This record gives sequence, C-alpha cells and structure tokens, in this order.
Amino acid sequence: MADAILTLALADYARVMPLVTGAVAPEGVKLKVATGREGSWPDRASILSRGLNDPSVDAAEGSMGQHLARIGRGDRRFIALPAFPLRNFTARDLYIMKGSALRSPTDLIGKRVGMYSWSASGSIWYRHFLRWCGVEADRIQWLIGDVDVPQISQSSGHFPPHVKAAPAGRALSEMLIAGAIDALYSPPRPTKYHPKDGPIVRLVQDIRGTEMRYFAETGVYPPQHLIIMRREVWERDKSLARRLTDAFIRNNEFFENQQRSFPYVTPWHDLENETSAPGYHADGLPSNRHTMELFCEMGFALGLTPKLVSVDDYFAEYLESV
Repeated sequence: MADAILTLALADYARVMPLVTGAVAPEGVKLKVATGREGSWPDRASILSRGLNDPSVDAAEGSMGQHLARIGRGDRRFIALPAFPLRNFTARDLYIMKGSALRSPTDLIGKRVGMYSWSASGSIWYRHFLRWCGVEADRIQWLIGDVDVPQISQSSGHFPPHVKAAPAGRALSEMLIAGAIDALYSPPRPTKYHPKDGPIVRLVQDIRGTEMRYFAETGVYPPQHLIIMRREVWERDKSLARRLTDAFIRNNEFFENQQRSFPYVTPWHDLENETSAPGYHADGLPSNRHTMELFCEMGFALGLTPKLVSVDDYFAEYLESV
C-alpha cells in the first residue's frame, strides 16, 4: 500500500528540524512540511492562519487557546494532537519602562497592562504565572492590542469589564513609553527593549530563578501551540492522529539526543542539558495531562469556555485513534 501523503505547516523551530529534514518520519506517511523562515513572527502568524483557512494544509501548528475556545463553542472542525512544538516560560515576557517604580508582579495590582491577546495560549499562561505570583487577572486593567506593528495581536472579541481594546493605531510599546500603560506582556521582545539601556526593560530581574521556582511548584513548562488536524483528514484515516503524534515524540527524542551529542548552540549549552529536568519538552498525552488540566481550568476561570473542558474532551478524537 502506498504511503499516505500529509501536508504539515509549522514555524521553523530548531526542535522540529528532524521532521522537516526527514530524519524522523511518521510511520507509513510521506510528510510534506511547509515552514516559516528565520523565526519570523509574521510568518508564524501566517502559518497559524493557513492551518485554519487553507484546505491544502492537512495539519498545522495551532493555538491551544483558540482550540479550547472552539471546543467551548461546539466547533469540532479540527482535532488536537498532544504534540507541542512551542513552549516558553512567561516571567521573561513582562516589560516595564526603565526607571519604573514597579519592582515585582504584585506591584501590577490596580495597574494598566498591555497584552497582545486575551484568549491566546501564551496569554492564558501569562495569567497563570500571575496567579502563581498572587495576582488575579481581574485585579489588573488590561488593554489588548498590537505590541509594535500588526503581526500577532487579537484585539477583537468579547472582553470582561476589566479588559478593553487598545486605541486604534496605537502600539502598546509606544503607550508604555508614553506612560499610557504601566507594563506590557509580550511574546516577541518589543523593538525598543534593551536589557540595560532601555527605554523598555524587563520587570522580573531574576528570570531564571523565578521560572525555575514556578516549574518546581507547578510542574508546568508552558506549551503555547500544538498540532491541529482537519477533521476530514482524520476521518479518512483515524490512525494518522496517532502516527503523526508518535513522529513528534520520536522527533523530540532525536533532537535532544542530538543536542547532547553536539552541545554547541551556546557556550554553556552542555551545562543546560545537564541541569534541565528530564522530559521537560516531552510530547504525548501522559506526559502532558497535568499541564493540560491546568490549562483547561485556567481557560474556564477566565471565561473563555462556558463550561470546564476536560482533557479527554480536548483530545477526544486523538484518544479515539490510539
């Protein structure tokens, strides 16, 4: 029997290169991979859009938060696979003006904070981090808009009373510099960020220590994106969900073995490999059930779903295929 042909779109993360080059492949699948270039944020936004709107793409990198919202609305046009190409801790994404009186996340209570989206996966983890710090989301005045230029923001939709869209045509980074907001939460570094000279700097100074404590206490290395598959592709052959997920699991193992053998990405990459928790980036559902439970609970607490979505419901179609 001829191999199935599957078109996959995702950003050009170093971690997925074994799949991109064909060093790792799904069982019985000829994989055609389309990626962005040079870590381009607009490219990645385009890929996320293609996954939803381009019928020639069978599976793609997608937003965990958007998929949660779709399930909450009863929209099952796409299925989720427990394969997570993008993870990131979130203390590092919190920015203030150089010379600001703010010293810690608890100082944000009652303040105005800009953010690129209310419902994106990363923004859900932002508020999980703040809750861990002792700051509930409704104790902040949120403005949703573009960080620098239009690229990844989601500033429309229904917002709770303590959230509103930023003024049209005003970038959040410029509002921060002008004093119109007090802090900014952003995945891409603002263009005017500089660690010493500013004018935009990070709020959290001990990023590594803070994020290590967060990981130790929550058990979460926050995934922001996963792989979604078109329902009609899955219905033609339900085993594709399992086979593609298994390929991502093997891809991750291949990549980490490669990094241990050639630890030259940075001068201290070998030490990072030794001190990082084993399996910190593992794919598959058993390794991520706890994290996904917290994610679904946080989405419900923020009003992004009308009822709590269970992990088994989130991955219902995948579980049917294993």
